[in-house]
Amino acid sequence: MDPTSTMEQARTTARLLHELLRQLAAGADDDPVVDLPLAQLRVCGVLSQGPRPMSALSRELGVSLSAMTQLADRLERAQLVNRVAQGGDRRVRCLQLTERGEKMMRYHEEVRVRRISVALEQLQPNARTQVTAALQTMIQACLATKEQDRHPKEPSSPSPVSEALL
Repeated sequence: MDPTSTMEQARTTARLLHELLRQLAAGADDDPVVDLPLAQLRVCGVLSQGPRPMSALSRELGVSLSAMTQLADRLERAQLVNRVAQGGDRRVRCLQLTERGEKMMRYHEEVRVRRISVALEQLQPNARTQVTAALQTMIQACLATKEQDRHPKEPSSPSPVSEALL
């Protein structure tokens, strides 16, 4: 495929995803996370899948451990997370959602699902299926890209961006 057209499709896809997320969030005043800063929401989103060590959270979210500590401090003050020792090792600190944090994230998920459902109701059934299939395909492509990043091929010529940074 022509790399120029791939880049143009990527730009278009990025704009569309941004607009889709903006539209789904618009008017969601009943969502309890509406005032939560994005970085804190990301932490709560990961923790809604279960407690995590601070170091693992910082890697997963791509932030420094000191930034993760600051985020944890703010979330703890808001009574959304607790720091707990992991197993028998008191040196390893995990973050977990409090009952209040869990309740907030469950409600956030319900609001998001309702808004998506309303949008999907505007589509014909075959279009709904196509949307779901396209999103699943994109996720698989992203996962494949992550796997390729773990096992890089021979270095190729530098990109214009990396050349500009050198």
